[in-house]
Amino acid sequence: MGAASALSIEEQILLAHADEPEKKPAPPADAPKPFPKGKIGEVEISRVICGGNLISGYAHSRDLIYMSSFLKHYFTDEKVFETFRLCEANGINTAMLKLDDDTLRLLKSYWHEQGGNIQWIAQLVSPDNLLADVGKSLDNGAAGVFTTGQMGDELVRKGRVDLLAKTVEAIKAQGAIAGVSCHDIQVVLECEKAGVNPDFYMKTFHHHDYWSAGPKERNDSVFDETPDKTVETMKTLDKPWVAFKVLAAGAIMPRAGFEFAVKNGADFMCVGMFDFQVEEDAAIAKDIIEKHKDRTRPWRA
Repeated sequence: MGAASALSIEEQILLAHADEPEKKPAPPADAPKPFPKGKIGEVEISRVICGGNLISGYAHSRDLIYMSSFLKHYFTDEKVFETFRLCEANGINTAMLKLDDDTLRLLKSYWHEQGGNIQWIAQLVSPDNLLADVGKSLDNGAAGVFTTGQMGDELVRKGRVDLLAKTVEAIKAQGAIAGVSCHDIQVVLECEKAGVNPDFYMKTFHHHDYWSAGPKERNDSVFDETPDKTVETMKTLDKPWVAFKVLAAGAIMPRAGFEFAVKNGADFMCVGMFDFQVEEDAAIAKDIIEKHKDRTRPWRA
C-alpha cells in the first residue's frame, strides 16, 4: 500500500492544497456615501433616483437617429451593473425601470448573482394589462409601481381616469407604494378631482432656457410645456412629487436643472445617468438639496 493511500481523505486533501496561498475573505464593500433621502409610505428613497430610459435603450434624441441603437450597445449587462453599483456607492438607493423581461433578467442577476441591493420601482408600460402587470412587478421584487407619463396623459385625454384609480388601488392593496406619472399637469388635476389618491405623483419639470426648446416646432425636445403651472399646482398638494426630465433629456446642465427642480418644490428627481455621470450628479444634487432645505414648498417626503 502506497504512503499516500495510507492517509485519510481529509489528510490527502490538506496535503494536495498545502502549497496553495491562503484564501482570505473578500474585504467588505465600502459603506455608501451619505445622501439625502425621503420616505414615500414606508419606503425610504434617495432624493435622486436612477432613471431607466438609457438602460432600456430609449433616447429622447431630437433628430439623432442612432442614439437608441447606441444606448443598446453601450449598456451591456456589465455596464448596467456598474451603473447600479456606482449609484449605490454614492447613496442613490432606488431605480425606476420599466417592467419587461429584460429588466427582470437584469435585476434577478444583479440582486442574486452580483450581490446588489438597488431598490426597484416598476414602470408599467401597457394600458391593456395594468392589473396583471401590477402583480408581476410585485411578485418580482418591486417596492412600488407607477404608470408611465404617456399612459397617464392618454388615459386622461380619453376620460379613463378610472383605470388609473383601479391601478393605484391594486398597488396599494398589495402593500406597495403607488404612483401616477404624466407630462401634462391636467393629469394631476383630474386625478385629484376624481379622488384617485396615489402615494406620489411623477411629473415632468424643467425650464425652457435651452436651444431646442424653440421657438421652432417641437422635435422630441420639450417635456413640460407649462412649468409655471406645474409649480403652482404642486404647491397646493401634500403628496410627494417625483420630478423627471429635469435635464430636458440632456439639454440642461445638471446644476441648473437640479436647482430649478429642487428650489421649486420637487421632493425627488428621477435622472437618467451614464455610469461616468453618477458620482458628479450625486455630488451636485446633494449640494443643491442642502442649499434649499428651507424652500417655499415644504418637503412632502
